[in-house]
Amino acid sequence: MKNVPVVKVGIVAVSRDCFPESLAVNRRKAVIAEYEKKFGKDGIYECPICIVESEIHAKQALEDVQKAGCNALCVYLGNFGPEISETMIADWFQGPTMFCAAAEETQNDLIDGRGDAYCGMLNASQALSLRKTRAYIPEEPVGDAGECAEMIHEFLPIARAIIGLQNLKIISFGPRPNNFLACNAPIRALYDLDVEIEENSELDLLEAFQKHQGDPRIDDVVKDMAAELGTGNKIPSVLPKLAQYELTLTDWIEAHKGSRQFVAMANKCWPAFQTMFGFVPCYVNSRLTGRGIPVACEVDIYGALSEYIGTCITEDAVTLLDINNSVPKDMYEESIKGKKFECDTYTEKEIFMGFHCGNTASSKVCNCQMCFQRIMARALPVEVTNGTLEGDLTPGKATIYRLQSTADTKLRAYIAQGEIIPVATRSFGSIGIFGIKNMSRFYRHVLIEKHYPHHAAVMFEHAGKYLWEVLKYMGIPVEEIDYNFPKGDYYPTENPFA
Repeated sequence: MKNVPVVKVGIVAVSRDCFPESLAVNRRKAVIAEYEKKFGKDGIYECPICIVESEIHAKQALEDVQKAGCNALCVYLGNFGPEISETMIADWFQGPTMFCAAAEETQNDLIDGRGDAYCGMLNASQALSLRKTRAYIPEEPVGDAGECAEMIHEFLPIARAIIGLQNLKIISFGPRPNNFLACNAPIRALYDLDVEIEENSELDLLEAFQKHQGDPRIDDVVKDMAAELGTGNKIPSVLPKLAQYELTLTDWIEAHKGSRQFVAMANKCWPAFQTMFGFVPCYVNSRLTGRGIPVACEVDIYGALSEYIGTCITEDAVTLLDINNSVPKDMYEESIKGKKFECDTYTEKEIFMGFHCGNTASSKVCNCQMCFQRIMARALPVEVTNGTLEGDLTPGKATIYRLQSTADTKLRAYIAQGEIIPVATRSFGSIGIFGIKNMSRFYRHVLIEKHYPHHAAVMFEHAGKYLWEVLKYMGIPVEEIDYNFPKGDYYPTENPFA
């Protein structure tokens, strides 16, 4: 996972001059001690400068955390705090910022030892709004030293995603396949998010691939692929071409990421790819995604963006799947009905199969095998469709989600948590049976009603709480962040009399 940021949070305490500065400083020290005890010393920095009603202090603290290499900031209200200078540093700081505040410690020290930070947090929030400065404020932002240490640790996945987006370039090879409007990608919204985009031709990709013919590194990549596939290496003859293609992509990334640190890709994979390259790219896409470089199928630029956000949050492989097909009634009756899985039981309307041709990392697939792409092979010689990775997805918790621009460049998103259930799909591709509570209503009144494409990004854990905060921090209006409403809560478009 070299393609995700490493977060270092600087904690800066603030104090009103009518309160003892030592109150904020000592409370800051206690938070640091609790953090290091629970989570270690890596990734946290204690700024020695306490901001006390002073723009100069704010500037000094900013310079100190920057010199220490901090790319995320925690403004800690050790007492009431000065709303001007404490939000000034948040406004100046270029990376993600959070605010939290100190709770009172004991009933025996509520005169000189009372900090009033519960009140001060209200003023900080108002001042952030006046400056139009974004900051993460936890659900319960006032706590004791241990609780504030937990808040800072909970901030890390959010900060990681924000830093990643601030330094992300999406590289695409297109155009989209003909008759495939589903993955349209208005690029203005990417610039609104400070994400850079480089769009290339499929011909550029072919030229670069041909230049890698005979690359001396191919043999080593082939050996690595064979070791990864193990007994699933059913078509070893295609590995040299896949290795050549993998080197083509990784070299392109290094040569083209420019000023950006991190890269995601959205690449053409049909229909001409098979006949021109002589294989399908699915397995290579899966390998790069497993290393933290998402490669979205079918030139799905917003799919790649969504995948990258999930990669940063989880520091783990994600995938991109079609919300694809229903589960047959006989399979439901035999293997699912009435059974309690890891998260819940599911009705017939709460399950579906998520599928793609073979793009999911081998670590997230059971008994994976190198195969040919069955859909493509219906119209093409089978030998040019080799290179896909097949197997049922690993069962466990899952979050399906997507960030998408509308045609008029408004950003909206959805999140739904559930699980991949341990029932054999009896099908092909990278595929799994998903259980999502109230899925049929969510499918109709969010996915269809708001015109989402069929691709959903998948994190292999419950990470909705982090993604929700990332989306809010990015400026997505909360009314445009949808989720699967529980029974009894109606979507605006849902017929209450149905």
